[in-house]
Formats: sequence, C-alpha cells, structure tokens
Amino acid sequence: MSYSSAVQELIDQLGRLPGIGPKSAQRVAFHLLKVPAEDANRLARAISEAKERVSFCPRCFNLSEQGGECAVCRDPKRESTTVCVVEDAQDVVAVERTGEFGGRYHVLQGAFSPIDGVGVDQLRIKELLARVTDEDIEEVIVATNPNLEGEATAMLIHRYLKPAGVRVTRIASGLPVGGDLEYADELTLGRAFEGRRSLEEA
Repeated sequence: MSYSSAVQELIDQLGRLPGIGPKSAQRVAFHLLKVPAEDANRLARAISEAKERVSFCPRCFNLSEQGGECAVCRDPKRESTTVCVVEDAQDVVAVERTGEFGGRYHVLQGAFSPIDGVGVDQLRIKELLARVTDEDIEEVIVATNPNLEGEATAMLIHRYLKPAGVRVTRIASGLPVGGDLEYADELTLGRAFEGRRSLEEA
C-alpha cells in the first residue's frame, strides 16, 4: 500500500531530520494528521517564526534572536579573555547549565570529519583564529565531543592556534567517550571543566 503524495511528502521531510528514521517519521506524520488543525498549525508557525527570527551571532556563531550578537557576546559581565569552543549551539546551553564557565563562546557549527565532507573550510576555525588575534584572548577551552571527530577537531584547533601563543586547553574526560555534551548531566560536565588540561600535555 502506498500513501497519498501529500502524506508521503510529509513522511519524507520528517525523515530528513536528525535522529528520525523511516518508522519514526511515519509515526510523527500520522500523529500530526490526527491532532486538531490548530495544533499542527501552531507547530508550523513555531518553525516559521524560528527561521525568521533566529540567526547566527556574527561574532561567535551561537544562536541569536536579535539579528546581531547573541546574549552572551553582549553581556559585559562575561570574562572576555577566555573562550570555550563547542561544536554546536546546543552545547552552549549544556555548558551554561553547569555554572562553571563565565567566559565567552565560539561555535564551530560542526566537527572535523573529512569522510563526511566536513573540512576546515566548513568549520569556524578561521574566525576563531581572527578572534584570538583581535580580542586579546588568553585561553581557548576546547569542549568538543569526546569522540573521534571531536578529538580530531581539538587537535586541529591546537595546531591552528599554537603560532598565536594562546593557551589551549581541553576539557577533561569526565564525559564518556562517544557521548555528546548535549546529553551530559551538569555534575559530569562541571567536573570535566574543572579537570581541563593543556593540549601541550596531550
């Protein structure tokens, strides 16, 4: 049995979302078709509004709703000489939950993975190097995920920043290898920050 073109298109589009397989896409599609029209329209409006109102901070590439710099970059109370480098914007939220970090961020928007077509030019490493030069940054804390891509990204950042003379540290592996910051609890992630080490020692 095949679905109507409209239903199949909905399933196909949902299936393009990360973490959503064919069966999950089908379940979500049928759920959306069963709920009242207002509920489905509310979801559609939320997606449209987010796409219209949310952009990337021109300085750190975190999410920003103001059309300019994000709330962290605008906050004068943040420590300006320390920058925490993360892979994605959701990792900023994970780090903020720990209450252990009071500096600024730099979001790479991915991790180094040539096999997946993600090289240096697809990441925000050159922009990070420019910030280190322009903003008198003293320490860059690399908080990429503790997996193969995250480790490769950390070493790449270290190689690029070494000539600048900035201290580059890596958060300690209080996090499980292969895990994502997004799913780490506050205590584990907080301990990882406390135990960060210099990449020179790696």
